[in-house]
Amino acid sequence: MRKAWHPGAVVAALLTVAAVLSGALAGCSSTAAGHHTAAGAKHESTYGSLPSFLPKQSIQADSVLTGSVQRPALTVQGDAVRVGTGGPAVLITVTGPQVPGEGLPYQTSATTCTWIVTITTGSAPEPIDPHDFSSTDHLGAVTTPAFVPGQPTPPAVAAAHTTTTFELRAVMVVGEGLMRWAPDGKHPVAAWDFEVEND
Repeated sequence: MRKAWHPGAVVAALLTVAAVLSGALAGCSSTAAGHHTAAGAKHESTYGSLPSFLPKQSIQADSVLTGSVQRPALTVQGDAVRVGTGGPAVLITVTGPQVPGEGLPYQTSATTCTWIVTITTGSAPEPIDPHDFSSTDHLGAVTTPAFVPGQPTPPAVAAAHTTTTFELRAVMVVGEGLMRWAPDGKHPVAAWDFEVEND
């Protein structure tokens, strides 16, 4: 004799099967997620490492460069350069240029540029001459800056173990350029890259 199924029993059976399947799927998902997280954590811990056969990086960012006639230092404005000028080394920094203003209604093709130069001497004095500095623009033109009128003029020779700061000024075209220092007046030993902007 065949037993009749009641609707309530059928619904209960279907709910039981659904609960079992849901639990099984949840277990699989959590297991997969766990494997994914573990793999991801392992991947993140080794991300960015370089192969051991590659050469080690020898240049440090923002480090003080050493300049000479044989190998002039090329850096950016604001960075210091150590220069040996036949005696104890000096440390020199060039910052700028500063311009009269930016965002003006009319942008000129050239503007007045002012640089701040700081020289720290070692155990020997160091001559300071504006003619030892020169600025070049992206067109190749060379300009010799001058001391800024009304600003303190540095001594002709900076004493040993002193820090001297002064300003240099020149008119430069808008664009990229280099400020160079040649302590002997002829051979640059350091150059600072800059950009003239007035927009």
